[in-house]
Amino acid sequence: MSKVVSFLFIAFFLISCSEYQKALKSDDVAVKNEAANKMYEAGKYLKAIRLYEQIAPAYKGKPSAERMFYFYSMALYKSNQYYLAGYQLENFVATYPKSEKREECAFLAAECFYKLSPSYSLDQTDTSKALDKMQHFIDVYPDSQFLPQANVCVKELREKLEKKAFEIAKQYNTIADYKGALKAFDNFIADYPGTPFKEQALYYRLDSAYNLAINSVEAKKQERLTYAKSTYTNLIKHNSQSEYKDKADKMLAEVEKELQKYTK
Repeated sequence: MSKVVSFLFIAFFLISCSEYQKALKSDDVAVKNEAANKMYEAGKYLKAIRLYEQIAPAYKGKPSAERMFYFYSMALYKSNQYYLAGYQLENFVATYPKSEKREECAFLAAECFYKLSPSYSLDQTDTSKALDKMQHFIDVYPDSQFLPQANVCVKELREKLEKKAFEIAKQYNTIADYKGALKAFDNFIADYPGTPFKEQALYYRLDSAYNLAINSVEAKKQERLTYAKSTYTNLIKHNSQSEYKDKADKMLAEVEKELQKYTK
């Protein structure tokens, strides 16, 4: 029985390859399209793409073009060619505004950019672009069946951008550029008020303010100590049970000890 199945599989494979090769060499657009659709249905997306690419110019402007360009775009998407897929899916949405596939293609186009978003440690140009695309989809299709997925993507993209901004600010603290750190953390907290990294940002802002004040020149020390004390207040106000409270309390004690020198 297994030999029969193997034989039938090999026979089907050979026939399929033969049809594909004939279609590649054929000048008949209909033959190529039929073969491309068969390749697509069989999950052979790269072969389907090659055929679709051959016939795409001939289909532009024709009534049957919508179906062909939909499958072409989906073949690119399913073969993980996200740059090309994103372009083709967006082009489909623009070209066929009344298509029943428009909403799906609009979401998948945005998702392509989401999938191209790199790790937070790398340049985030594609992440920002993906966020804009996904947010635009949500704005255009607020009742979409894809809305839950879109919201998850937006959350992940925003957190990635926030993580990048946080790590940049933290790096200033790490290299002891405390002025740069304070400016970066001020901007971060203002730009991302609801960020999950807020408590950490408030702590490292305190740490930066503390180190800048303690090591300050005398002319600026009192002002900087007072500011450091306010950053402690901001951290505790955000979370009175912060995991950083013990460290923060030690900094506050040192700051208040130094400030007493200016009250005598």
